[in-house]
Amino acid sequence: MPATPFDSAHLTQLFATGDTARLFSDTAEIRAMMMIEGALAQVQAAHGVIPETAAKAIHRAGLEIQIDPSGLAEATGQNGVSTPALVAAFRKEMQAPEHAQYLHWGATSQDIQDTALMLRLRQVIAQQETRLKAILGGLASLAEEHADTPMAARTYGQHATPSSFGAQVAQWGHPLLRALNDAASVRENLWVSLSGAAGTGSALGPDPAAIRAGLAEKLALSDPGRSWHTDRAPVLAILGWLVQMTLATGKMGEDLILATQSGIGEVILGGTGASSTMPQKQNPVGPSALVALGHHVQGLFATLQGAALHRQQRDGAAWFTEWLTLPQLVLSSAAALTHAETLATSLRPNPAAMQTTLDSTGGLLMAEALTFELAKTIPRPDAQASVKTLCAQARDTGTPLADIARAAHPDLPGDFFDTARSMGAAPSEARTFAAAVRAVI
Repeated sequence: MPATPFDSAHLTQLFATGDTARLFSDTAEIRAMMMIEGALAQVQAAHGVIPETAAKAIHRAGLEIQIDPSGLAEATGQNGVSTPALVAAFRKEMQAPEHAQYLHWGATSQDIQDTALMLRLRQVIAQQETRLKAILGGLASLAEEHADTPMAARTYGQHATPSSFGAQVAQWGHPLLRALNDAASVRENLWVSLSGAAGTGSALGPDPAAIRAGLAEKLALSDPGRSWHTDRAPVLAILGWLVQMTLATGKMGEDLILATQSGIGEVILGGTGASSTMPQKQNPVGPSALVALGHHVQGLFATLQGAALHRQQRDGAAWFTEWLTLPQLVLSSAAALTHAETLATSLRPNPAAMQTTLDSTGGLLMAEALTFELAKTIPRPDAQASVKTLCAQARDTGTPLADIARAAHPDLPGDFFDTARSMGAAPSEARTFAAAVRAVI
């Protein structure tokens, strides 16, 4: 297999990321860095730090020059960072040394690379928002349509009480809706970085703060008002948001694997996978990918959190660790939401299978409700003990609980064991979720 499935020709559709992958190509990173160098020159010229003519030349060159990433490899291997090689290549390609000398004036490599990362993460946030809206739209339609479709809720893998498929869908969707609503606050972590070699801005001119603020404004990023070279909180906040939604889709995947397994079949997927040797199989490929991607981001995020322990004013080892893990986490999240979008807009419940499950319990799913019904006339502990005895009799004899309970308590309402009337707040929760989604998308 290839080093990463995101770079694979034959695995690419299993972990499809849409337009997100292009943001973490060599070309995209270099183009973002050149854009920042051009913007920095413009801001510095406006503050009289470098000549206006030089700034215009640098900005224009940043838009026009093409730099081959492979040409930066040897120097990057030696320097441990690509900015010095990029600056050298940029100056050479400008063919105007009188202007090129002002390129990268007072900045440091991390300023350029962290700011370039933020420009690309801004696009990631926008892309994930679009995916979230599509997923939520599909889930809202499912929840609304099946708010009253009864199914067995399960806890610890065991039948619990009646619920509705719409409520199950709402459980998948609420964390994603929260993530969508959090997007605006996540954007507040898109910070510009400009503080020079050791974070003091000593070579940026007489007013480094004004230069940083000007660059933030030009790039439409936030100005943190300080150096953050060793403070990875903004990066972790953005990545944490991606992890949050990826784990939410992973939970959806776990439930769908169980719901589609042989012997249950309560959900039908819009597209399933085939076996190489067993023609009867329809494998839950999409849900399985969601679970795998959820596990993957858990590990990656733990590594990124550890990499936030930067030593002194810059830490190469911590920074390198971030480079090894961050792109994979971003692409994993994009792949997860891509799968979730397909599933949310194509899966459908199998109400007949759900009803079969409900009927097969012989009324045992109504044990809790029976306890509270009996508690209307006897103390609740006595009601609990009575119902526990009735359930044991039902299991031991294979007789439906409904028959045993009615024999013991003939005054039970005639429709008491109708699971469709015992879903509690499940239908309203499904409709509330759908309405909440409609209000924001």
